[in-house]
Amino acid sequence: MSITLIAKDLYRMIREVETLEKKIETAPSHKREALEDQLRQVKAERDYIRRMLDGSKDVEDILNKKERYR
Repeated sequence: MSITLIAKDLYRMIREVETLEKKIETAPSHKREALEDQLRQVKAERDYIRRMLDGSKDVEDILNKKERYR
């Protein structure tokens, strides 16, 4: 997967986290628990994608450095 696609997924997940946080603020108490569970899942996915993107950048940096020294 390209870095651009990973970055787009990360941006989408960040926006989804923000949306859920706003919904939780205004949700009635009986719906909050379900929304908080959903928020936990989305945050976990966001963090996973962020780590993937950070890893991709690290690999790309290493490959670029190798090319400079050839």
